[in-house]
Amino acid sequence: MGIFDFLSGQFIDVIHWTDDTRDTMVWRFEREGHEIKYGAKLTVREGQAAVFVHEGQLADVFTPGLYMLETNNMPIMTTLQHWDHGFKSPFKSEIYFVNTTRFNDLKWGTKNPIMCRDPEFGPVRLRAFGTYSVRVTDPARFMTEIVGTDGEFTMDEISFQVRNIIVQEFSQAIAKSGIPVLDMAANTGEVGKLIAQAIDPTISQYGLSIPELYIENISLPPAVEKALDERTSRGIAGNLDDHMKWKAAEAMTKGGAAGDAMGMGLGAAMGMQMGNMMQPQAQQSGPWGAAPAAAAPMAPPPPPVEHVWHIAENGATKGPFSKARLAEMAGNGTLTRETYVWTQGQDGWKKAEDVMELAQLFTVMPPPPPPGI
Repeated sequence: MGIFDFLSGQFIDVIHWTDDTRDTMVWRFEREGHEIKYGAKLTVREGQAAVFVHEGQLADVFTPGLYMLETNNMPIMTTLQHWDHGFKSPFKSEIYFVNTTRFNDLKWGTKNPIMCRDPEFGPVRLRAFGTYSVRVTDPARFMTEIVGTDGEFTMDEISFQVRNIIVQEFSQAIAKSGIPVLDMAANTGEVGKLIAQAIDPTISQYGLSIPELYIENISLPPAVEKALDERTSRGIAGNLDDHMKWKAAEAMTKGGAAGDAMGMGLGAAMGMQMGNMMQPQAQQSGPWGAAPAAAAPMAPPPPPVEHVWHIAENGATKGPFSKARLAEMAGNGTLTRETYVWTQGQDGWKKAEDVMELAQLFTVMPPPPPPGI
């Protein structure tokens, strides 16, 4: 092999990158001291971009395609080197391949609870977590602002900063949204879009974008969740008096010592109740034929508990309203038959016309008169 063949072998004439990892964002083409031959072939595959850095300055950026490295397709490099179109010598330059595909299933979450004001519960603390995807949209800016001279830049090196931006914007979006805690599960998609829009101006300064952002869960502190579960249980139980009677009857049917004790207790209670019923009859004749004593006045029963109602309007919960207030709203058309309402003990939201207690608020049109009248 002649000396010219040896020298030509020192020059790189094929430049490409095949990524066999899942998290590499930038990879520097290692020349190992070899120069790049004029007219060399550069292969940039789909989902990649090639960035040339010459003497510390960012030069040309190549999008997917096959290129012959000549002066006519390296305009910035030609200007930096003052090359003319007759240039044929090898040159030295650092080449960085940038992965422009999406990096999916990245995790984010709040380290500490976020304080916000709920319209129904007042100040509450929330935690949230989810996933997002990120991709490089401006390879030149990404190299300048983030990568620098790192020969192999991975997603782990930038994910911490992106997570901090997401959490910050999530806190602000939740505070401004005004969505009640009980309705957040149905609005996670809307909140996710608000966060992605708020993040875009900041993340674009890094040459990045977030195509997708998902909120998997929004949770309350354990103590608040326990109190909410108790409140839900009270609503499911309905009338507490009927619930206690049913529990007592259920305990008796189970038998055993507990059932016998419960039966004895109920028997004693029934005996006392019968004695109280017979006592006024004995007092009517009085002892030894004496005049009967004045009977003690009976205490009036407790007034019935009036329900208060919540209504759903435009994705928000309003209330509570009394039945009298709902009657006024039905009269002025604010409350219609199709309005969804809820009160404690009711199984989910229902239309007002499907609730027996509220159906009477709406005027029922009389049937047509019989013929001949």
